[in-house]
Amino acid sequence: MLRHRLVFGTLMITALLGIFFLDNQLDRIDLSGTLAQQLFRGRTHLPAGLLMLFCFLILIAMGSRELCQIFHAKQIHADPFLIGLSGTAGCVLIYILPYTLDAQRTMAIYASFMVGIFVLSLVWYSWGNRTEGVIAASAVTLLALIYMGVLPGFYLAIRQCHSVWVVAAIILITKSCDIGAYFGGRAFGRHKLIPWLSPGKTWEGLISGMLTAATIALILTTIGNHYGVTGRYEPNLEFVPRSYTPWYALIAGLLIGFVGQVGDLTASLFKRDAGIKDSGSSVPGFGGLIDIFDSPILVAPLAYWLL
Repeated sequence: MLRHRLVFGTLMITALLGIFFLDNQLDRIDLSGTLAQQLFRGRTHLPAGLLMLFCFLILIAMGSRELCQIFHAKQIHADPFLIGLSGTAGCVLIYILPYTLDAQRTMAIYASFMVGIFVLSLVWYSWGNRTEGVIAASAVTLLALIYMGVLPGFYLAIRQCHSVWVVAAIILITKSCDIGAYFGGRAFGRHKLIPWLSPGKTWEGLISGMLTAATIALILTTIGNHYGVTGRYEPNLEFVPRSYTPWYALIAGLLIGFVGQVGDLTASLFKRDAGIKDSGSSVPGFGGLIDIFDSPILVAPLAYWLL
Protein backbone atom coordinates (compact mmCIF):
# COMPACT_ATOMS: atom_id res chain seq x y z
CA MET A 1 0.00 0.00 0.00
CA LEU A 2 2.68 2.52 1.04
CA ARG A 3 4.86 1.62 -1.96
CA HIS A 4 1.95 2.15 -4.34
CA ARG A 5 1.15 5.48 -2.69
CA LEU A 6 4.72 6.70 -3.01
CA VAL A 7 5.02 5.66 -6.67
CA PHE A 8 1.64 6.85 -7.90
CA GLY A 9 1.69 9.89 -5.62
CA THR A 10 4.96 11.02 -7.19
CA LEU A 11 3.59 10.41 -10.69
CA MET A 12 0.43 12.40 -9.95
CA ILE A 13 2.38 15.34 -8.52
CA THR A 14 4.64 15.33 -11.60
CA ALA A 15 1.62 15.24 -13.93
CA LEU A 16 -0.08 18.01 -11.95
CA LEU A 17 2.96 20.28 -12.19
CA GLY A 18 3.25 19.52 -15.91
CA ILE A 19 -0.38 20.50 -16.50
CA PHE A 20 0.06 23.72 -14.55
CA PHE A 21 3.23 24.54 -16.49
CA LEU A 22 1.42 24.10 -19.82
CA ASP A 23 -1.56 26.10 -18.55
CA ASN A 24 0.82 28.89 -17.61
CA GLN A 25 2.43 28.78 -21.06
CA LEU A 26 -0.97 29.21 -22.74
CA ASP A 27 -1.29 32.58 -21.01
CA ARG A 28 1.71 33.82 -22.99
CA ILE A 29 0.28 33.11 -26.46
CA ASP A 30 -0.50 36.36 -28.29
CA LEU A 31 -3.69 36.11 -30.38
CA SER A 32 -3.38 39.54 -31.98
CA GLY A 33 -4.27 39.51 -35.66
CA THR A 34 -5.24 35.83 -35.72
CA LEU A 35 -8.52 34.02 -36.34
CA ALA A 36 -8.41 32.86 -32.72
CA GLN A 37 -8.74 36.48 -31.61
CA GLN A 38 -12.10 36.67 -33.38
CA LEU A 39 -13.21 33.35 -31.87
CA PHE A 40 -12.43 34.68 -28.38
CA ARG A 41 -14.32 37.95 -28.94
CA GLY A 42 -11.32 40.15 -29.60
CA ARG A 43 -9.16 38.94 -26.73
CA THR A 44 -5.43 39.30 -27.30
CA HIS A 45 -4.72 36.29 -25.03
CA LEU A 46 -6.46 33.01 -24.25
CA PRO A 47 -8.76 32.92 -21.21
CA ALA A 48 -6.81 31.98 -18.08
CA GLY A 49 -7.15 28.38 -16.98
CA LEU A 50 -8.31 26.91 -20.30
CA LEU A 51 -6.24 23.73 -19.87
CA MET A 52 -7.35 23.47 -16.24
CA LEU A 53 -10.97 23.56 -17.37
CA PHE A 54 -10.35 20.79 -19.90
CA CYS A 55 -8.70 18.60 -17.25
CA PHE A 56 -11.49 19.31 -14.77
CA LEU A 57 -14.11 18.19 -17.29
CA ILE A 58 -12.27 14.87 -17.74
CA LEU A 59 -12.06 14.40 -13.97
CA ILE A 60 -15.76 15.26 -13.56
CA ALA A 61 -16.70 12.65 -16.17
CA MET A 62 -14.60 10.00 -14.40
CA GLY A 63 -15.62 11.06 -10.90
CA SER A 64 -19.30 11.02 -11.83
CA ARG A 65 -19.15 7.27 -12.37
CA GLU A 66 -17.59 6.82 -8.94
CA LEU A 67 -20.24 9.03 -7.38
CA CYS A 68 -22.93 6.97 -9.08
CA GLN A 69 -21.44 3.80 -7.59
CA ILE A 70 -21.96 5.34 -4.16
CA PHE A 71 -25.54 6.27 -5.04
CA HIS A 72 -26.25 2.84 -6.51
CA ALA A 73 -25.05 1.20 -3.30
CA LYS A 74 -27.82 3.18 -1.57
CA GLN A 75 -30.35 1.95 -4.15
CA ILE A 76 -30.48 5.41 -5.75
CA HIS A 77 -30.43 4.79 -9.49
CA ALA A 78 -28.67 7.93 -10.62
CA ASP A 79 -27.59 8.08 -14.25
CA PRO A 80 -23.83 8.70 -14.80
CA PHE A 81 -24.51 10.86 -17.87
CA LEU A 82 -26.91 13.17 -16.05
CA ILE A 83 -24.67 13.30 -12.97
CA GLY A 84 -21.73 14.22 -15.22
CA LEU A 85 -23.80 16.81 -17.07
CA SER A 86 -24.85 18.38 -13.77
CA GLY A 87 -21.27 18.57 -12.49
CA THR A 88 -20.06 19.94 -15.81
CA ALA A 89 -22.71 22.67 -15.81
CA GLY A 90 -21.77 23.75 -12.28
CA CYS A 91 -18.09 23.94 -13.15
CA VAL A 92 -18.33 25.52 -16.61
CA LEU A 93 -20.71 28.25 -15.43
CA ILE A 94 -18.16 29.49 -12.92
CA TYR A 95 -15.57 29.59 -15.68
CA ILE A 96 -17.55 31.31 -18.42
CA LEU A 97 -19.45 33.90 -16.35
CA PRO A 98 -17.37 37.10 -16.35
CA TYR A 99 -16.17 37.96 -12.86
CA THR A 100 -16.93 41.60 -13.69
CA LEU A 101 -20.64 40.74 -14.05
CA ASP A 102 -22.86 42.22 -11.32
CA ALA A 103 -23.76 39.87 -8.46
CA GLN A 104 -27.52 39.93 -9.01
CA ARG A 105 -27.28 38.84 -12.63
CA THR A 106 -24.67 36.20 -11.81
CA MET A 107 -26.92 34.67 -9.14
CA ALA A 108 -29.93 34.77 -11.49
CA ILE A 109 -28.04 32.95 -14.25
CA TYR A 110 -26.67 30.32 -11.90
CA ALA A 111 -30.02 29.75 -10.19
CA SER A 112 -31.74 29.41 -13.57
CA PHE A 113 -29.33 26.66 -14.60
CA MET A 114 -29.88 24.87 -11.28
CA VAL A 115 -33.64 24.95 -11.87
CA GLY A 116 -33.08 23.69 -15.42
CA ILE A 117 -30.96 20.76 -14.20
CA PHE A 118 -33.58 19.93 -11.56
CA VAL A 119 -36.48 19.94 -14.04
CA LEU A 120 -34.44 17.92 -16.54
CA SER A 121 -33.69 15.32 -13.86
CA LEU A 122 -37.39 15.03 -12.95
CA VAL A 123 -38.28 14.40 -16.59
CA TRP A 124 -35.27 12.11 -17.12
CA TYR A 125 -35.96 9.82 -14.18
CA SER A 126 -39.74 9.72 -14.62
CA TRP A 127 -39.57 8.96 -18.35
CA GLY A 128 -41.60 5.89 -19.22
CA ASN A 129 -44.22 6.51 -16.52
CA ARG A 130 -41.82 5.76 -13.66
CA THR A 131 -42.23 7.28 -10.21
CA GLU A 132 -40.14 5.12 -7.90
CA GLY A 133 -36.88 6.75 -6.87
CA VAL A 134 -37.43 9.97 -8.83
CA ILE A 135 -37.12 12.27 -5.81
CA ALA A 136 -33.88 10.69 -4.55
CA ALA A 137 -32.28 10.56 -8.02
CA SER A 138 -33.18 14.18 -8.73
CA ALA A 139 -31.82 15.25 -5.35
CA VAL A 140 -28.43 13.58 -5.87
CA THR A 141 -28.24 15.15 -9.33
CA LEU A 142 -28.25 18.58 -7.67
CA LEU A 143 -25.78 17.24 -5.09
CA ALA A 144 -23.48 16.38 -8.00
CA LEU A 145 -23.82 19.92 -9.36
CA ILE A 146 -22.42 21.24 -6.08
CA TYR A 147 -19.92 18.53 -5.19
CA MET A 148 -18.56 17.76 -8.66
CA GLY A 149 -19.10 21.18 -10.23
CA VAL A 150 -19.35 24.22 -7.99
CA LEU A 151 -16.69 23.23 -5.46
CA PRO A 152 -13.84 22.47 -7.92
CA GLY A 153 -15.09 25.39 -10.02
CA PHE A 154 -13.75 27.72 -7.33
CA TYR A 155 -10.24 26.80 -8.52
CA LEU A 156 -11.16 28.16 -11.94
CA ALA A 157 -12.45 31.34 -10.29
CA ILE A 158 -9.11 31.65 -8.49
CA ARG A 159 -7.23 31.00 -11.74
CA GLN A 160 -9.01 33.83 -13.54
CA CYS A 161 -7.51 36.34 -11.12
CA HIS A 162 -4.29 34.64 -10.02
CA SER A 163 -1.26 32.82 -11.34
CA VAL A 164 -1.64 29.10 -11.97
CA TRP A 165 1.10 28.54 -9.41
CA VAL A 166 -1.18 29.92 -6.70
CA VAL A 167 -3.66 27.14 -7.53
CA ALA A 168 -0.82 24.61 -7.49
CA ALA A 169 0.30 25.88 -4.08
CA ILE A 170 -3.21 25.50 -2.62
CA ILE A 171 -3.47 21.88 -3.78
CA LEU A 172 0.05 21.04 -2.58
CA ILE A 173 -0.65 22.58 0.84
CA THR A 174 -3.86 20.57 1.10
CA LYS A 175 -2.25 17.28 0.09
CA SER A 176 0.73 17.94 2.38
CA CYS A 177 -1.75 17.87 5.25
CA ASP A 178 -2.94 14.44 4.08
CA ILE A 179 0.67 13.22 4.01
CA GLY A 180 1.49 14.73 7.41
CA ALA A 181 -1.67 13.27 8.91
CA TYR A 182 -0.91 9.82 7.49
CA PHE A 183 2.65 9.59 8.79
CA GLY A 184 1.93 11.52 12.01
CA GLY A 185 -0.99 9.24 12.76
CA ARG A 186 1.11 6.11 12.17
CA ALA A 187 3.93 7.40 14.37
CA PHE A 188 2.10 9.13 17.21
CA GLY A 189 -1.60 8.29 16.82
CA ARG A 190 -3.20 7.24 20.11
CA HIS A 191 -6.54 9.02 20.34
CA LYS A 192 -9.21 8.34 17.70
CA LEU A 193 -10.64 11.40 15.97
CA ILE A 194 -14.08 10.13 14.87
CA PRO A 195 -13.99 6.32 15.28
CA TRP A 196 -17.54 5.76 14.01
CA LEU A 197 -16.76 7.56 10.74
CA SER A 198 -13.05 7.05 10.02
CA PRO A 199 -11.42 4.63 12.50
CA GLY A 200 -7.93 5.22 11.13
CA LYS A 201 -7.81 8.96 11.84
CA THR A 202 -6.42 10.28 15.12
CA TRP A 203 -6.14 13.67 16.80
CA GLU A 204 -2.36 13.36 16.65
CA GLY A 205 -2.56 12.75 12.91
CA LEU A 206 -4.82 15.79 12.43
CA ILE A 207 -2.44 18.03 14.37
CA SER A 208 0.58 16.65 12.48
CA GLY A 209 -1.18 17.26 9.17
CA MET A 210 -2.18 20.82 10.02
CA LEU A 211 1.35 21.67 11.16
CA THR A 212 2.74 20.16 7.95
CA ALA A 213 0.30 22.22 5.88
CA ALA A 214 1.24 25.39 7.77
CA THR A 215 4.95 24.72 7.20
CA ILE A 216 4.48 24.08 3.47
CA ALA A 217 2.26 27.18 3.20
CA LEU A 218 5.00 29.29 4.79
CA ILE A 219 7.66 27.88 2.43
CA LEU A 220 5.56 28.29 -0.71
CA THR A 221 4.42 31.79 0.29
CA THR A 222 8.02 32.85 0.88
CA ILE A 223 8.99 31.53 -2.56
CA GLY A 224 5.93 33.16 -4.15
CA ASN A 225 6.67 36.52 -2.53
CA HIS A 226 10.27 36.34 -3.70
CA TYR A 227 9.40 35.62 -7.33
CA GLY A 228 6.38 37.92 -7.41
CA VAL A 229 3.74 35.35 -8.35
CA THR A 230 1.49 35.98 -5.34
CA GLY A 231 -0.59 38.73 -6.89
CA ARG A 232 -3.73 39.07 -8.96
CA TYR A 233 -4.73 40.02 -12.48
CA GLU A 234 -6.91 43.08 -12.90
CA PRO A 235 -9.72 43.17 -15.54
CA ASN A 236 -7.28 44.80 -17.99
CA LEU A 237 -4.95 41.77 -17.51
CA GLU A 238 -2.41 43.88 -15.65
CA PHE A 239 -0.68 41.78 -12.96
CA VAL A 240 -0.47 43.46 -9.56
CA PRO A 241 2.04 41.72 -7.22
CA ARG A 242 1.06 41.22 -3.60
CA SER A 243 3.07 39.84 -0.70
CA TYR A 244 1.60 37.80 2.15
CA THR A 245 3.04 37.95 5.67
CA PRO A 246 4.48 34.81 7.30
CA TRP A 247 1.75 34.87 9.96
CA TYR A 248 -0.95 35.02 7.33
CA ALA A 249 0.65 32.08 5.51
CA LEU A 250 0.81 30.02 8.72
CA ILE A 251 -2.83 30.71 9.64
CA ALA A 252 -3.98 30.04 6.07
CA GLY A 253 -2.03 26.77 6.07
CA LEU A 254 -3.66 25.65 9.31
CA LEU A 255 -7.14 26.50 7.99
CA ILE A 256 -6.53 24.80 4.65
CA GLY A 257 -5.20 21.71 6.40
CA PHE A 258 -8.20 21.53 8.73
CA VAL A 259 -10.82 22.07 6.02
CA GLY A 260 -9.03 19.56 3.81
CA GLN A 261 -9.45 16.94 6.53
CA VAL A 262 -13.13 17.86 6.78
CA GLY A 263 -13.35 17.23 3.03
CA ASP A 264 -11.74 13.83 3.55
CA LEU A 265 -14.25 13.02 6.28
CA THR A 266 -17.11 14.18 4.04
CA ALA A 267 -16.14 11.61 1.42
CA SER A 268 -15.79 9.03 4.22
CA LEU A 269 -19.35 9.87 5.27
CA PHE A 270 -20.60 9.21 1.74
CA LYS A 271 -18.74 5.90 1.50
CA ARG A 272 -19.64 4.66 4.99
CA ASP A 273 -23.31 5.44 4.37
CA ALA A 274 -23.07 3.43 1.15
CA GLY A 275 -21.17 0.62 2.86
CA ILE A 276 -18.09 0.78 0.64
CA LYS A 277 -14.41 1.34 1.49
CA ASP A 278 -13.14 3.19 -1.59
CA SER A 279 -14.92 5.24 -4.23
CA GLY A 280 -13.19 3.24 -6.96
CA SER A 281 -10.00 1.41 -7.93
CA SER A 282 -8.60 3.57 -10.72
CA VAL A 283 -5.48 4.63 -8.77
CA PRO A 284 -3.52 1.81 -7.05
CA GLY A 285 -2.79 2.54 -3.40
CA PHE A 286 -5.34 5.37 -3.23
CA GLY A 287 -8.64 3.96 -4.48
CA GLY A 288 -10.66 6.19 -6.78
CA LEU A 289 -10.47 9.80 -7.91
CA ILE A 290 -12.83 10.95 -5.16
CA ASP A 291 -10.48 9.36 -2.61
CA ILE A 292 -7.68 11.55 -3.98
CA PHE A 293 -9.49 14.85 -4.53
CA ASP A 294 -11.88 14.76 -1.55
CA SER A 295 -9.76 17.17 0.50
CA PRO A 296 -8.86 19.75 -2.22
CA ILE A 297 -12.51 19.90 -3.35
CA LEU A 298 -13.75 21.35 -0.06
CA VAL A 299 -10.72 23.63 0.34
CA ALA A 300 -11.43 25.51 -2.92
CA PRO A 301 -14.07 27.95 -1.57
CA LEU A 302 -11.96 28.67 1.53
CA ALA A 303 -8.90 29.38 -0.62
CA TYR A 304 -10.94 31.72 -2.82
CA TRP A 305 -11.93 33.85 0.16
CA LEU A 306 -8.46 33.72 1.72
CA LEU A 307 -7.08 35.19 -1.50
